[in-house]
Amino acid sequence: MEINRNEYRNPLISRYASPEMSAIWSEQRKFSTWRRLWVALAEAEAEMGLPITEEQLNELRAHVDDIDFDLANQYERKLRHDVMAHVHTYGDACPNAKGIIHWGATSCYVTDNTDVILIRDSFRLILAKLLDVMRAMSAAAKEYQNLPCLAFTHLQPAQPTTLGKRICLWLYDLVMDLEDLEHRMAHLRTRGLKGTTGTQASFYALFENDGAKVRQLEALVDRKIDFESSFAVTGQTYPRKLDAQVLDVLAGIAESAHKMATDLRILAHRKECEEPFEKNQIGSSAMAYKRNPMRSERICSLARYVMSLQSSPGMTFATQWFERTLDDSANRRLVIPQAFLALDSILILYRNVVEGMVVYPKVIEKNLRAELPFMATENIMMAATAAGGDRQELHEHIRQHSQAAAAVVKQEGGENDLMTRLAADEMFANVDLNATLDPALYVGRAPQQVDEFLDEIMAPIFAKYEGVTAQETEIFC
Repeated sequence: MEINRNEYRNPLISRYASPEMSAIWSEQRKFSTWRRLWVALAEAEAEMGLPITEEQLNELRAHVDDIDFDLANQYERKLRHDVMAHVHTYGDACPNAKGIIHWGATSCYVTDNTDVILIRDSFRLILAKLLDVMRAMSAAAKEYQNLPCLAFTHLQPAQPTTLGKRICLWLYDLVMDLEDLEHRMAHLRTRGLKGTTGTQASFYALFENDGAKVRQLEALVDRKIDFESSFAVTGQTYPRKLDAQVLDVLAGIAESAHKMATDLRILAHRKECEEPFEKNQIGSSAMAYKRNPMRSERICSLARYVMSLQSSPGMTFATQWFERTLDDSANRRLVIPQAFLALDSILILYRNVVEGMVVYPKVIEKNLRAELPFMATENIMMAATAAGGDRQELHEHIRQHSQAAAAVVKQEGGENDLMTRLAADEMFANVDLNATLDPALYVGRAPQQVDEFLDEIMAPIFAKYEGVTAQETEIFC
């Protein structure tokens, strides 16, 4: 297809999102789904005894995907109504069935039910990609479960942990996101056949005021489009509360990705971990030595975009007067597809980063050992007390030595010489100072926590979704 370089191209399509997610929100998928909904309605109405022939149904089925978009555009310019434009276009392709297309329905029968179907399809793709990220992260957690590293609180050095345990923190965020996603997927339902203001008046008249038949017809259509139920009551549209709930889920996953990518960027600054860096990749046009964490930065950039979209459906829902106002339409056309496209892009990057993450154990050890003497002081004090020293005196000596060592590091730019100072202090002569500097002494149950987390939390998830995976998608750069 020839590209028009004189018009704006959405980078979510041209650079970031997968072809699979792009296809879900394409015009072809949207309007083919409209036609499938018209077929489902006509089939159900025929089964309920309305005068619709098999010949008409076959004609409708035969033209679900061959849409004349140019003709539809001509109709829309004339009629100023997108649904009626496609009703006429479909009718021109199906002259024998033209009179029964959209019978009893209002526009939101096709528009809203299509949106729910596309949201469901997008959720399924997001689920598969989220699981792929979680599998890669679980493998990394297991690989590095015993590698001690410096932990941080307030972005200041704190009691050590292991890299595998830290990865479990990132992973648990995604577990909570998965729970939210599962809940929202389980509670998706259609708008059903609710009519112009939700009263089902048109279908009630169509079945000569037989309410039971109207309910039966709605249930039949739901089954044909593979849903268990529709909303119990609606106005003209399905409750726009649903859109806000959908964006809450997507923004939640984006928040987790942003947190992980930010942590990795800080670790790259410390030269402890890096995202994958390809052989011919250029980090900077000026500084040839640079290895910028550009994929993690892009995750953060796209995540902020998704998070910023979260408020829009909520405001739209809050301002839907009574049964419906049309100021939701343009907003939803932008926000919902682009939120899914952006999150799809994030998960592609997330998987790539985790699977190719580069770890530098020697640097991690060096950075840890630079701080470890301070963290070992409590163990040193306890050992010296057990050897007969006075705990309060020992505490004062350690305090003075620690402050002096810190001054060397901060004011002189020197190395941490606390252990040298303690070794020269006769009060600690009976303590094996080297033995107190084993990093494994300070990580607590972190390695065991990794095993427990993978066995008790992750294993059941992966068993539940065995075989659910997304296709490999190459990232742009």
